[in-house]
Amino acid sequence: MIWQIILGVWMTAVILASFLYVPPAVGLGEMGRILIYHVPSAWIAVLAYLMAMVNSVSYLRKGDIRLDRQAQVNAELGTVFCILATVTGSIWSKGSWGMYWNWDPRQTSIAVLLMIYAAYFVLRGSIEDSDRRARLSAVYAILAFLTVPFLVFIVPRIYASLHPDYIGRGKMQIDRRMLQVFLASLAGFTGLYAWIYQVQVRLENLLYKQAMKREA
Repeated sequence: MIWQIILGVWMTAVILASFLYVPPAVGLGEMGRILIYHVPSAWIAVLAYLMAMVNSVSYLRKGDIRLDRQAQVNAELGTVFCILATVTGSIWSKGSWGMYWNWDPRQTSIAVLLMIYAAYFVLRGSIEDSDRRARLSAVYAILAFLTVPFLVFIVPRIYASLHPDYIGRGKMQIDRRMLQVFLASLAGFTGLYAWIYQVQVRLENLLYKQAMKREA
């Protein structure tokens, strides 16, 4: 309970600081503030998809159905944060390029990634047998994550992109105050992911136990 209160205060401070403490970004102006939310969202999406793959590998090795539920929760959270990254990126696109969507390499790759994981949920929903669903979903989650580094890190750097690169190519300079709030946001988003994950896993386990009681 205490760490949840700390997390709430932390995120509130990040939000306030992003508007009251962080100066306009060079080259982006006020739109640069979205960096504080956009990049952490993308980071958590990759982290959650990675954990879904780890859970899936563990399930195939151990056969523990709880690992399948953990993989499902991580895939769900990864998709939620991926959508959040897409929305914040679209807002950035509108302010910087004049349109919400222009099929820039980064936008295209994120759209493909969302479709890949949408198919994961379609697969889970189409199989009634729990053991078979878990096995096939685990295999799919492992294969799906193999596309994540390619779509998130490689494709956007192969093709010319209007997307600003703050770190990789040194095209833009990050103000010290923005960097401070950005790192605080990164930590806060990670804590938020961990909290939501714990809550969702408990809920999934409770629903599973209730379903088992009804079948018995």
